Amino acid sequence: MTCKEAERLVMPYIRDELTDEELKEFLEHMESCPGCRDELEIYFTVEVGIRQLDSETGNYNIKGALEAAIEQSRQRIQAVRLIKIARYSVTTLSVMALIITVLLQCRIWMQQGLL
Repeated sequence: MTCKEAERLVMPYIRDELTDEELKEFLEHMESCPGCRDELEIYFTVEVGIRQLDSETGNYNIKGALEAAIEQSRQRIQAVRLIKIARYSVTTLSVMALIITVLLQCRIWMQQGLL
């Protein structure tokens, strides 16, 4: 991901509008690019600060809120990865079970002289 693409995704990230794939690439870029990370911090500070003023909530640790949001995003990516692994595992086991069932049925038919 280029810096220009990352900058375009800053506001969608803050508003939680990124797809899982975009989020993964965005976080990887933010970890490796201090300039884009600073840009994210600035936009996050402004956006969250305005929201807090509008709602009159008083969490003034905005940098901590950004770190918490990034950690939550990392956990989301990890959860998506684990779900994909589980899905592939279940699919593989299902296909193997189907193949074994068909082979056993063919063996039964062969013993009965039907094949």
